[in-house]
Amino acid sequence: MTVQETTSYLEGYAEALADACATGRRLTRDELASLRGQGEWAAEAGIGLRAMVQAHLAAARSVRYGLTAVAADHLLAAIEQAVDAFAEGHERAQRLAVRQEEAARREFVDDLLYGRSDLGRLAERAVRFGLLLSHAHAVAVARGPEPYDDGHPLLRRIESSLVARFGDRRILLTTKDGRLVCIAPADQSDVLHHFAKQAYGATDGGRVALGRAHSGAGGVVHSYEEALNALDLADRMGLDDPVLHAADLLVYPVLTRDRQAMADLVLSVLGPLRHARGGARPLLDTLTAYFDSGCVAAEAARRLSLSVRALTYRLDRIHRLTGADPGDPVHRYTLQTAVIGARLLDWPHQEI
Repeated sequence: MTVQETTSYLEGYAEALADACATGRRLTRDELASLRGQGEWAAEAGIGLRAMVQAHLAAARSVRYGLTAVAADHLLAAIEQAVDAFAEGHERAQRLAVRQEEAARREFVDDLLYGRSDLGRLAERAVRFGLLLSHAHAVAVARGPEPYDDGHPLLRRIESSLVARFGDRRILLTTKDGRLVCIAPADQSDVLHHFAKQAYGATDGGRVALGRAHSGAGGVVHSYEEALNALDLADRMGLDDPVLHAADLLVYPVLTRDRQAMADLVLSVLGPLRHARGGARPLLDTLTAYFDSGCVAAEAARRLSLSVRALTYRLDRIHRLTGADPGDPVHRYTLQTAVIGARLLDWPHQEI
């Protein structure tokens, strides 16, 4: 930082100090306003506050020569006022710059994850935030017991962990709709796995979903939506996994692609269970536990807190009502597909 660069922001400063020392007055409102303005201009020019404080003190030394002891006391008071006003303006400009940067970042994240804006322009803006959208990226989304925003301390804690572990790897960590979002290059899956581990622990047992890697700006949106769909699917299917991979759940979107066909299958195969005492839910839960336990009756009975005999009775009741035998391999596939469809469509709680 040259002397000329700093002195250009000290216009009128020495004169104000000299006059204050000569009269014993405090700096005027106009002088303080001018100092605040100079502080703002210095911050906008990228000149650090430390360098400017040093320049103020150096300029004050030139005023100090030849002053009486009383006048020197006035000088110290005037310097204190001047530096405080200058620092106030400098800090105000910095806060404004930070808010503007945060607003620009938030606008970019919204446009990126909603798939809005011109893709070419979006790619140009992405470079500013460390992303090269010409490459493939994958997105991880973490959901916790409370909503998170960009100022949440949890975000800063995870960000510090990522930086300490990976340094500058063109990672974007942000929030969206109360969830934590991490975007990383496709060839750096270790970043997303570390994020998932940190987010799961930091959110006190939250859930994390990882979308597949896709190319381009549209690929980021696609991966983000896959992660969101995985979180939603986990809720509907009652999945217990704390970390979900969209690639492992591709069968479910396939099954629900034709919703009407799936609804017809559920009603045709499982509809008769509604005529059972207690309705369809107990028998549907029996089938769910039976299939989830690998069709091992003893394990299914344990999960339902039933005796094996009671479970066997329920399976026989299902066979008599539906005509499909859970123990028969051919019937089993139809029943299991219908059970998955019922969970996806929230039947029988919701009419389909």
